[in-house]
Amino acid sequence: MYNIINVRFISGGTMVFTAGAALLDAVVLSVVSREGTYGYKITQDVRKVMDVSESTLYPVLRRLQKEGYLETYDMEYQGRNRRYYKITANGMIFLDSNRRDWCEFRKNIDEILMGVKND
Repeated sequence: MYNIINVRFISGGTMVFTAGAALLDAVVLSVVSREGTYGYKITQDVRKVMDVSESTLYPVLRRLQKEGYLETYDMEYQGRNRRYYKITANGMIFLDSNRRDWCEFRKNIDEILMGVKND
């Protein structure tokens, strides 16, 4: 099943692409790989490039955790426990694989859309 995700470009233009779970997984893992962080912050960071709701993102986080790509820990914040997510070693391997696939995909698209031949 594919999710439709709005991809917003920094220039302010918006194009709508049909993006599967793999792209969202890669973006989430990339955000979490920078630092251990909590769900709302992950949502805000992902929203810089994709329109995604918290109700979409939390099941993704749970699935990535179940698959062994993320682990969680709780820390107190303003008198409440906040759940943080951290990428695992297997998550980094999976992210690196996704990054290589993305570079190849981008290269192929650039060749067609931009007329750029990449070797």
